[in-house]
Amino acid sequence: MLPEYIVFGLTGIGLFVIGLRAALVQAAALARILAINVAGTGIFLVFVTLAYRGHDAAPDPVPHALVLTGIVVAVSATALALALVRRLPATPGEDGDD
Repeated sequence: MLPEYIVFGLTGIGLFVIGLRAALVQAAALARILAINVAGTGIFLVFVTLAYRGHDAAPDPVPHALVLTGIVVAVSATALALALVRRLPATPGEDGDD
């Protein structure tokens, strides 16, 4: 059985790959924004996994601080992206509307 830090690291890499693929493939702006958030969550999970030093040692605090800062930045960037998407004019032919 794999150690849990390897499972968490592989899960983070998987989330990043899924989010990146969806961000490149999806046409809808909301789907792209959500996909970028999924990719960011994968990166956060990898950072937390890299901070692990073992059962007896304390984790490295620098990646944890980066993840906390990244969460704040991701929330504000998502809010900005959603506000910008709402202001985009509707383009004829997009999403099946003609």
